[in-house]
Amino acid sequence: MAAQATRGASMSGTRNPRLSLAALTVLALEPQDMVSCAAEAGYGMVGLRLIPATAEEPAYPDLVGDTPRVREIARRLADTGVRTLDIEILRLTPDTVVAAYRPVLETAARLGARNVLVAGNDPDRGRLVERFAALCDLGAPLGLAMSLEPMPWTDVKGFADALAVVEAAGRENGAVLVDAIHFDRAGDTPDMLAAAPPARLRYLQLCDAPAERPHDLAVILQQARTARMMPGDGGLDLCGLLRAAPPGLPIGLEVPMPSLVAEIGAVAAARQLRVKAESLLASVA
Repeated sequence: MAAQATRGASMSGTRNPRLSLAALTVLALEPQDMVSCAAEAGYGMVGLRLIPATAEEPAYPDLVGDTPRVREIARRLADTGVRTLDIEILRLTPDTVVAAYRPVLETAARLGARNVLVAGNDPDRGRLVERFAALCDLGAPLGLAMSLEPMPWTDVKGFADALAVVEAAGRENGAVLVDAIHFDRAGDTPDMLAAAPPARLRYLQLCDAPAERPHDLAVILQQARTARMMPGDGGLDLCGLLRAAPPGLPIGLEVPMPSLVAEIGAVAAARQLRVKAESLLASVA
């Protein structure tokens, strides 16, 4: 598939260097095939999930370390010219031993990643800050920034909450990751983003969703995992979000769409998503 991806990219023209194909968008693909899919669908970057987010997701125990799969991913990245925007997902829980994440971070660096997605699943704020700082220290020599992603069902629910943790940790490579659906469902607004220090924002995740904000946390979680929409197809204030963010910030397109992928294939679905995102970006340029 790598050769096909390279040919497809050359036939379709220059890839969009700002856009990344997030792992959740094409989660049915094996990680090395996500790279090839990103290349063929016109993305300049890809996101890789080295650690599953849930027990229901595919797990690849050979995604960390010097393994044949990791070497194959590195080869496809080199062959296609696609870069790794981020790797995920590192959870900070009450039981987390930060040093245990070292092999994951070393693998991320080997694959050229510069960003690591972090979830805050610890209700003890002091401990969470301390461990986020330790994670930043672990990643700094590898050139990795840690982006804490607020999600309404975690212990870091909104943007202000995440920014407070990052600022309290006080590390230059600490950042906040804004995901459009979580940002809206937490009640956050673009002016909050505009007021944040630009250095605390390394990249965004973009999708759309129905404008009506659910009040039931179970529905919020269900929408985030299975009912996102392509940019422009829903009612989120994506234009306001993009105008408030630092210009040119890399964007991961995270829209799980298993039915569409099954119907038309991962490459066609990812290409359709890219075109939608590019249309939105053109409207706010």
